[in-house]
Amino acid sequence: MIAALSPGLVAFGACLALLPLLQRQKTSSRVVMTGISFLLLVHYFVWRVTATLPPLALTADAIVGYPFLLAEAASLIAVSLSLVFLSRTIDRSPEVNAVLRNSRASADAPLVDVFICTYNEEKAILERTIIGATGIGYPNYRVWVLDDGRRLWLRRLAQELGCNYLTRPDNRHAKAGNINHALRHVAGLPDKPEFISILDADFVPMPDFLTRAMSLMQDKSVGVVQTPQHFINPDPIQSNLAATDVWPDEQRFFFDILMPAKDAWGTAFCCGTSSLIRYSGLTQIGGFPTDSVTEDYLVTLRLKERGLRTVYLNERLTLGLAPEGLKEYITQRGRWCLGFMQIVRGRSGPFSRQSELAFIDRLSLVDAFMSWAAVYGTKVLGLVVPWLYLLFGIKAVHADLFELLKYFMPFYVWHAFTMAWISRGRSLAIMTDVSQYIAAPAVLKAVVTGLARPQGHKFKVTAKGGDRNRRFVEWPLLRIYGAALLITLSAIAYAFILHLRGESIAYGGLALAWSLYNSVVLAIVCFICIEQPRRRKAERFERDEPVLIHEGAAPRLVRMADISITGARFIDPAPPAAGTRINCNVYGQSVVATVVRRTGDGFGVRFEDAIGTRVNVVRAFYAGEYVRAFSGVRAAPVGKALLMRLFG
Repeated sequence: MIAALSPGLVAFGACLALLPLLQRQKTSSRVVMTGISFLLLVHYFVWRVTATLPPLALTADAIVGYPFLLAEAASLIAVSLSLVFLSRTIDRSPEVNAVLRNSRASADAPLVDVFICTYNEEKAILERTIIGATGIGYPNYRVWVLDDGRRLWLRRLAQELGCNYLTRPDNRHAKAGNINHALRHVAGLPDKPEFISILDADFVPMPDFLTRAMSLMQDKSVGVVQTPQHFINPDPIQSNLAATDVWPDEQRFFFDILMPAKDAWGTAFCCGTSSLIRYSGLTQIGGFPTDSVTEDYLVTLRLKERGLRTVYLNERLTLGLAPEGLKEYITQRGRWCLGFMQIVRGRSGPFSRQSELAFIDRLSLVDAFMSWAAVYGTKVLGLVVPWLYLLFGIKAVHADLFELLKYFMPFYVWHAFTMAWISRGRSLAIMTDVSQYIAAPAVLKAVVTGLARPQGHKFKVTAKGGDRNRRFVEWPLLRIYGAALLITLSAIAYAFILHLRGESIAYGGLALAWSLYNSVVLAIVCFICIEQPRRRKAERFERDEPVLIHEGAAPRLVRMADISITGARFIDPAPPAAGTRINCNVYGQSVVATVVRRTGDGFGVRFEDAIGTRVNVVRAFYAGEYVRAFSGVRAAPVGKALLMRLFG
């Protein structure tokens, strides 16, 4: 046992000794960590190929073992490619700050057309996006609401809030078609834009969004400036596990870690919303491509072929809504995967002879393809292989637990430390597995259908808003993973209780450990399938800052305890009576409010519902940095949250 654990313990000790000496932003430091991780992975895989395969014959062991090895090899290739890209990173904020220090506000700033793309979102969501967009602190821009829902109330809202409204007679090519229709419209105007900014209907820009993104457009080779997506609400994994405060939303690794790494290699890509795009580049490629439902990624590839690159500014400049339900979360991931498979099969794919993409761009596409196709497929096989041994004695891996620990643990430990270090604590293996299993059925379906039939698929909108106050069970997913959990537990009981054999004792430790881990992951997935009611505090943020209020004629300072779009709570030793009207000065905006209750240490207010007050509240709210940066995952609080959800 000690001999089996020793290599893993050595890797553990080496990480503890080495990591404090390394700087995360330095390429040399990242190469050391990712390079050693890759070498340990190769060491493990050589052992897998040379010592664990069943004899090559027409047996059940070989029929299962060799395909599983191929799947595992594909998954390890995906890991290796991710290590390559994560070996670099770049931060463009210093470049932006330098540009802004040396520039002055100018009345002849380039004209930007801001497109808000919408189909079926509710008024409350669209109103705040339009208010935020019309309050951007940039001297020369126009806001356009692109309504594919053709709603009269939205036309009136756009007029009331002072922006332009566009619709079209059909919904051909979904979002890409909607944007292209708007591009044709602005092309016919006397004042043509120099840049286009894309906002989804639920993404509210902060005041300095365009100013900071535009700073990177001084380089004429830049075609797209992409900024990250940040959310003011928890995603379904966070909310259904009651882990909002200890676990980041699922997109944080992608936007905070992976995209800066891709940018360092010159392979960052457009993600649609929260982007700024050079209009002349769009004109050269004929607008947004329509041969993929992920038209944003394809825009980057088509612009790359014209010599225009995408850069990534990793700053919180827009705030949106994460998918609020599991069904929407799954739909979104399935659409992303389907769109990518369409790209792979299209003329801008990694193996296309028509494409003029450089080798590194093609390698990045292969990296993304393997992350979708290989990783998710291997995850599913990882459930089935231990069942086959425990129930039927089919041994796909000819090794016992101690042998596996000796060769696999050094890589696992080093890789886990490497990912945690690179991601600044945003990576936890078990939760990564959970999120992948949740999306796996939709992703694997998209892989097959996208590769087999790349055209003819409809764009599926990710629904936002709606009533989320009731508990809801995602039965299709729960049936799949509930059954998988039942089979896993039954297989353990059968092999080690009902039908215990000498071979089970000798070799079953690997299958048992594997199955126990799978059981924990599957149990978490099943609990996530039971969606919890959305709490009001999802968009209420704690604060501790002074605020000037006017109660009658006398202004005075109180402390703000928390704030939301609809109201706030203040700490005040002499709170006004319920029903009192006050004026609050919130981040430079004057907001009228009514006291609705007294609390033990102060009072709570509801903001006035008049349009002028709502405009001030939204602009104050989204200018206030109310979304806290996530400092990193700590295993103990995450474990506590999971245990409370599983057994509470």
